[in-house]
Amino acid sequence: MRQGNVYYKDTLAGSIIETAEGDYVFTYDASYVTQYSKQFITFSMPVRIEPYTSDRLFPFFEGLIPEGWLLEIATKNWKIKANDRMGLLLACCQNCIGAVSVVPIKENDEA
Repeated sequence: MRQGNVYYKDTLAGSIIETAEGDYVFTYDASYVTQYSKQFITFSMPVRIEPYTSDRLFPFFEGLIPEGWLLEIATKNWKIKANDRMGLLLACCQNCIGAVSVVPIKENDEA
């Protein structure tokens, strides 16, 4: 299971997880839901306590992954296959242009 913390600007907004079955789960952080109920990361995922689930990486997160020549550099640099979308998200999206970033959670960091 791979996962990352999702930040909106400098605030923890939630987490994204790729399950062992290959599904994806995005959950807003409980304190984010309380404090920033109107500040969603994307129109397609309004702030709520219930998790969002999908059998594919959510389009919003897909949009954070580099394309073209930058994707080619990323796949060669980190030796990640271009179809490993979660791997690319975690490797490339810690310092995205824009307000949202995804910081990997290492397995030994899990509680």
